[in-house]
Amino acid sequence: MKRLAILASGSGTNAEKIMEYFQNTSKAEVALVASNKTDAFVLERAKKFQVPTFTFTRKDMEEGVVLKKLQAEKIDWVILAGFLLKIPVELIRAFPDRMVNIHPALLPKYGGKGMYGSHVHEAVNAAGDKETGITIHLVNEHYDEGKIIFQAATEVSSEDTPESIAAKVHVLEHRYFPEVIGSLM
Repeated sequence: MKRLAILASGSGTNAEKIMEYFQNTSKAEVALVASNKTDAFVLERAKKFQVPTFTFTRKDMEEGVVLKKLQAEKIDWVILAGFLLKIPVELIRAFPDRMVNIHPALLPKYGGKGMYGSHVHEAVNAAGDKETGITIHLVNEHYDEGKIIFQAATEVSSEDTPESIAAKVHVLEHRYFPEVIGSLM
């Protein structure tokens, strides 16, 4: 059975869907939820599923503390679910083609540094795009430039707001992210 670690910085709705998806499967188990924020609600969500948690600082990440923890826990795959820190190259190299991220847009549009969460939805709205969606991709050394594994789109109308766009994107995230991760196992 593969062991997954979820790295998240916020509320963890995607993390919760992943934990729910893998709780009764023999493919993989969520073995750790880690966050760079001690007050991130994702840590509470992990308790609900009896998944161990780990918190760390940016400095811990840069100095290899996170990598050592993942190795000590015998983690096979790292899943980024709303994780906002830049991943050090050493950590990416330790999990070649086994680190997955989800982005709330159809990459390559609206990717890169600073393009996350509401910033993405505001940009889609301001551009008047007729569609947006999600991109699930492997992580490499550059923000949002790893190999694309999966994309799903949703329509955007002129009446949509950044908030309504976000709601449409969340539906796609919750529906597809756990399933796509499962297909990689």
